[in-house]
Amino acid sequence: MTLKVVLVSALVAATLARPDTPRPSYNAPAPSYNAPVPSYNAPAPSYSAPAPEAPPKYDYNYAVKDEYSGNDFGAQEARDGYDTQGSYYVQLPDGRLQKVTYTVNGDSGFVADVIYEGEAQYPQESYAPAPKPSYGPAPAPSYKPAPAPPAYQ
Repeated sequence: MTLKVVLVSALVAATLARPDTPRPSYNAPAPSYNAPVPSYNAPAPSYSAPAPEAPPKYDYNYAVKDEYSGNDFGAQEARDGYDTQGSYYVQLPDGRLQKVTYTVNGDSGFVADVIYEGEAQYPQESYAPAPKPSYGPAPAPSYKPAPAPPAYQ
């Protein structure tokens, strides 16, 4: 019987402790369907490039040779209208020089001739273990500790 009294008392206490004011509402606002639709079309360019007056014509070349790093490369190209001729070369890591000579004539596409000068050289491989690193003695600390304060008696 005491258990029934305790349960009924707990129920009455919980009911009386309930606030009489309504709980606040935290609902999100309703979506608005009258918003403008974004436009993803790019604006038209505000310039007009002039049409070329003549077919393209140019000639260029460059070369780099650095003995310290071993870099050796260069290129040259000449174009007159739809006909282009050129070449480029590069020193390969194996010691050979690769030369490419090419032509482009109208719609014929890129026609290349590749040649290699020299013999490929590969260094002798070493299977010896790497030497152990030497770190030497530990350096002395660069700070001096402060003297300890005197002990109080």
